[in-house]
Amino acid sequence: MDAKNTIVKPWPKADPSQGLADHVRGVITPAAPRPSREEAEAAVRTLIAYTGDDATREGVLDTPKRVVDAYDEIYQGYREIPADVLDRTFGETAGYDDFVLVKDISFNSHCEHHMMPFYGKAHVAYMPTDRVVGLSKLARLVDVYAHRLQTQEHMTSQIATAIEQVLKARGVAVMIEAEHMCMSIRGVTKPGSLTVTTHFSGAFREDPKELVRFMTMLRGAR
Repeated sequence: MDAKNTIVKPWPKADPSQGLADHVRGVITPAAPRPSREEAEAAVRTLIAYTGDDATREGVLDTPKRVVDAYDEIYQGYREIPADVLDRTFGETAGYDDFVLVKDISFNSHCEHHMMPFYGKAHVAYMPTDRVVGLSKLARLVDVYAHRLQTQEHMTSQIATAIEQVLKARGVAVMIEAEHMCMSIRGVTKPGSLTVTTHFSGAFREDPKELVRFMTMLRGAR
């Protein structure tokens, strides 16, 4: 999709009049002011002490700084706008009228219930109208939503909704397969268990043959 000499056109900037969902058109506005870095590091020291460790010992003395640095990276999705990720499209498609599938997009996220990691693969397909988006943008969109506190179900729906609303796709199919650390290393402790979530819209929901083709292409080579 990034072929040389392809005409690139920005998609119209997202605004409320376009009917985009809040999570698609803008960043999340917190209900309370964001704590300072010093306050965040102090909170980490409190958690270290809560575990029973000594927050002043040499081995963990710099841990609060490292944790906050890690949070800035892990949760960078709160500072990114999904609509902007999809704002550059390509018009020279040579009459292509089938769906585009990007599968096995690796991601890692954190569940909003325990703030523990879950990770796996996302598979994203969409049926373009008259324009397509760069393939890397679909992977980037997955990362934007993954780099927030999430549930897998919510993340699946958000990815699909962004593609539907911004690209005006004729159909969208999203499947996510992930392992959740809150299930594999605590609680029922069942490592290796995968959770699968899906979202189908447009032609993928209306025409069973398109759904079968999506699943065949997804599973056929495995």
